Amino acid sequence: MPQKSRRGSGRPLCVLRKLREKIPDQTMPASIEDKEFVSYVVDQMQSVGPVHAKSMFGGHGIYLERLMFGLVADGVLYLKTDEETENEFKDKGLKAFTYGNKGKEYKMSYYQAPEEALEDSDEMNTWANKAYGVALKAGSKKRKK
Repeated sequence: MPQKSRRGSGRPLCVLRKLREKIPDQTMPASIEDKEFVSYVVDQMQSVGPVHAKSMFGGHGIYLERLMFGLVADGVLYLKTDEETENEFKDKGLKAFTYGNKGKEYKMSYYQAPEEALEDSDEMNTWANKAYGVALKAGSKKRKK
């Protein structure tokens, strides 16, 4: 298993090294590093389709055909889950995306992407397709209402 970064960002060190090769200054601002990471994730997902990212709430949504199926927050990629796919993420020890509001913590249906997905484009294709499938199902349920 790849080493985690010292900052605890959840990103493997090999991904951080790739980002720093592009921008050699080891003290680059986090915002530049985050944008580079989002760009890297989008590039890795192109085998799924014309994936793109949109800035939102301090992070980025990952979209395909107007459906959000992933998000990047605090330098961590999260993928959309449902009751059928959530256990695959839990079984790997991956955590759900949570946020706080007015003293309460809320859990969303997005879980950390496995590290191997960030390092291997075939793995990324598999996991991103699962997440996009969940987004498609959720989108069709919304239209039926």
